[in-house]
Amino acid sequence: MPTRFLNVGGRAAIELDGLAVDVERASGGRFSSDPMDALRRWNELVEWASRAEADDGSAAVDPASLGPVVPRPSKVFGVALNYRKHAEETGAQVPDQPSVFTKFPNCLTGPTADVVIPSDFVDWEVELVAVIGQGGSRIPESKALEHVAGYCVGQDYSERRVQMAGTRPQFSLAKSYDTFGPIGPALVTLDGFGDPDDVPLWCEVNGERVQDSSTADLIFSVPVLVSYLSDICTLEPGDLIFTGTPSGVGVARTPPRFLAEGDVVVSGIDAIGELRNVVRRRAD
Repeated sequence: MPTRFLNVGGRAAIELDGLAVDVERASGGRFSSDPMDALRRWNELVEWASRAEADDGSAAVDPASLGPVVPRPSKVFGVALNYRKHAEETGAQVPDQPSVFTKFPNCLTGPTADVVIPSDFVDWEVELVAVIGQGGSRIPESKALEHVAGYCVGQDYSERRVQMAGTRPQFSLAKSYDTFGPIGPALVTLDGFGDPDDVPLWCEVNGERVQDSSTADLIFSVPVLVSYLSDICTLEPGDLIFTGTPSGVGVARTPPRFLAEGDVVVSGIDAIGELRNVVRRRAD
């Protein structure tokens, strides 16, 4: 049975039959309340979770109480143009190696948090996010999934005007505004997926399905990305890899379409759950 790991009000929890079970309390203090501590001891936590039971303090999971499932990662990677059909819709050449940028951790937020937009040029990008469990460097592709704690849903909101300002794209700045990185609602171990390399994902804006694809269309798979990144920098527990977005983004439409005050963005992966973000305009 897969482990479903949560951040409930800043405390580590697991989900059992729809109930949030506080890890520190249910383990008798064996694990701390800090979600990052759980990730540093991931294999041990998963083994404990396989035998854990709900207790008297357990309550139904309230999506509004969920924070970012990984609240303080050391590194947050993003991968541009990593779906074949997305590359096609933007008119870009299919890359021959991963095109990597960073999202700064300040952008991370919970699955039901408002997304606060600074302009009329903010776009949606649903993504599967791989979470590192066991860290390491120079990880071979054949062993890469052993270093992945699991997957969660992510949104890589992007301010396109900032992204394309200047002579070189400003990916990291455009994608790192506060609230531009909701993740969750749960971190699900890989045994929760029929095929961890073929995971369906989708995004709706105001009830309209705007993205609908599968990670089978990835150019560079999760094992490839983990191996590639770990050859450059040591990966640590809790590091996040936003693996790319499929086709259907707003900037590629004719005419381009962007988010506005009051829009509701729902992003989902069936085996994990949904993010639901209401768009609010920043008061300047």
